[in-house]
Amino acid sequence: MHGTTDLPAAHPSGGLGREVTVPDLGVIGHVWAPGLGRVLQLLTPGGIVQRRIASRIGMLLVAVVALFGVAAMAPASAAGDAVIGTLTGPDGSPVTGVAITVSNEAGFSGSATSDAQGNFRVEIPEGGTYAIEIDVTTLPAGISLAKPEDASRELLILGGEKKLLVPLVSGEGGGTAESGTSSGSDSGVTGQQVVQLLADGIMLGILIALGALGLNLVFGTTGLTNFAHGELITLGAFVALLFNTAGLHIVIAAPLSVIVCAVVFGWGQNKVLWKPLRKRKTGLIAAMIVSIGLAIVLRYTVSLFFGSGPKTFEQYAGQAGINIGPFSTTPKQLVLAAIAVVLLAATVIWVQRSRIGKATRAVSDNPALASATGIDVERVIAVVWTVAAGLAAYAGIYLGMTQNSIWNMGQRILLVLFAAVILGGLGTVYGALVGALVVGVFIQLTTLVIPPEMKTVGALFLMILILLVRPQGLLGRRERVG
Repeated sequence: MHGTTDLPAAHPSGGLGREVTVPDLGVIGHVWAPGLGRVLQLLTPGGIVQRRIASRIGMLLVAVVALFGVAAMAPASAAGDAVIGTLTGPDGSPVTGVAITVSNEAGFSGSATSDAQGNFRVEIPEGGTYAIEIDVTTLPAGISLAKPEDASRELLILGGEKKLLVPLVSGEGGGTAESGTSSGSDSGVTGQQVVQLLADGIMLGILIALGALGLNLVFGTTGLTNFAHGELITLGAFVALLFNTAGLHIVIAAPLSVIVCAVVFGWGQNKVLWKPLRKRKTGLIAAMIVSIGLAIVLRYTVSLFFGSGPKTFEQYAGQAGINIGPFSTTPKQLVLAAIAVVLLAATVIWVQRSRIGKATRAVSDNPALASATGIDVERVIAVVWTVAAGLAAYAGIYLGMTQNSIWNMGQRILLVLFAAVILGGLGTVYGALVGALVVGVFIQLTTLVIPPEMKTVGALFLMILILLVRPQGLLGRRERVG
């Protein structure tokens, strides 16, 4: 039948049951894209968005729905939420045999004991607030908690693997004045804890840099403050998840996701939406509002097809930690960070030395002058959108593999991306990288003095302080206004 495709339906028992008729998404696109465009035209009076542009927006939305339509038939991935950590003594040696219990008000209770490497892992059913209890009687003789309150505390877990830091000191008094420990132990902060948070901050900074660099490139060439950039990160994770649950190993699904997102949500988004808006001389404020609306649509489209619960990839969901000198991490995080560094370095070299990269810098400095000298400005912008979406897609995969993929993951990290871009300097490549590293390290180190749930506040406060001294950012240029 025209417009339909016969596919075998999954039987509840796991086998193939009767055949069901599934609508052809291509036919739906041709039928519904103009209709969606008409609706958008009616919702935007005054001619700001004309029928042709609105139809393109409708086609983009249909493309998103078509891409995620098969997600409803994909098997759900197992949850990977857990409380993890590594216990090491004051001399850096692993502490074994310590009992840790995790529970919540819903009746869940799980426990683990630190292994020969000092590692422990307690699987939890979902995100939420959990009570963490450490059995101090299982601590080896001569070792106590640096902070006595760590023996029983509450922890908010948003999803994914939550690393629990438990500093240990020599003595029996838990680092109190009566135990005769040093002033450094009195403060509850150890050198090993600082090194661990510094390493975690660098890892986080690399992740932030992937999104911030693309966001800065788009802003530099178009002037657009793209509030939908966080959703490009989300789409990267969920497109990879779609391929992964369809049977592809994550090693294959990840690069495929980057390519698909770069082409469809980078080049395609610019072609369908932003290029027509630029041709009609749409103002930057109006374009920013469009990006906010696009972000909301994409965010809830992902939630519609994948649900609001966290998802994990089928491979490398849980890995034992490894100790590298004074800090611990996981093999997958090291590999992901190494690939990210290669991608960031390649992007910087591309901008600095390639022909199209030099054209990108020219367009960023003065689009009119660049066009007058023969540079195809629209081609440059299309390439920038493609690169930015590819970097954001990999950032989503990075985030999804180290934590969890959740429908609003891009929204959660968007504010941090803006902080990194503004802190480093708007429109500067190196500024985005430096700003991302500063923000990432500062976010982690602030957990030494404030609750982990409030750690993003510290980065935003740092951004305000630096902008009071250097309004153009760390590496930005002073510009005359007016």
